Amino acid sequence: MEWDWSYALKILPQLFEGVKITVFASIAGSALAMVIGLAIAIARRSAGRAGGSLIRFCVSFVRGTPLLVQLYFTFYVLPDFGIYMSPLAAGIITLSIHYSSYTSEVFRAGIDNVDRSLWEASTALNLTAVQTWRHIIIPQAVPPMLPALGNYVVAMFKETPLLSMVTVIELMGEARILANTNYRYLEPISMVGMFFLAVSVPSVMALDYLERRYGMGRTRHQNIPMF
Repeated sequence: MEWDWSYALKILPQLFEGVKITVFASIAGSALAMVIGLAIAIARRSAGRAGGSLIRFCVSFVRGTPLLVQLYFTFYVLPDFGIYMSPLAAGIITLSIHYSSYTSEVFRAGIDNVDRSLWEASTALNLTAVQTWRHIIIPQAVPPMLPALGNYVVAMFKETPLLSMVTVIELMGEARILANTNYRYLEPISMVGMFFLAVSVPSVMALDYLERRYGMGRTRHQNIPMF
């Protein structure tokens, strides 16, 4: 089968509709994964021994089960318990929960790397727990985490084709529909690959920059807010 440019240009608008869903799912899923991951890391540090053990078990359970199984469970099994979601909502929520189990470990490592003197200083200044986390710990912990967090954003972006398994018509879903309708697989599947490559390569370059920028760490007492 030879490449047909006229066919490739003809299907481009339909593929672009799938691109919009892919990008939206990636952005929404990544944002939720960051928020949930940070909440898990803070809760794990703040909880007692029993609570911390429970959180570690839940995180390990999510990390130890395949994303595809989680997608099927969210979309096909939860309705048996009266929990109904649209395909896109189920996909985004599942992606965010799955990757929050990874981002939580990144946040935990970054938080543990914050100098103990900063915790002691916040106590000496009589700051509340919220003020300590918001103004002292998180601003110091997050920048060195950016390369690792960025890796998971790129990984989630490349996992979005799995959403087509729960009837989300994202980029890969559109390509499969076109391929099965016209019995031409070369153009739509290749164009999907080129799109992901076009996004992934600049993302990897950006991550390399972040790694050089923050990989060696920052001066721990740099840019500490004054109260």
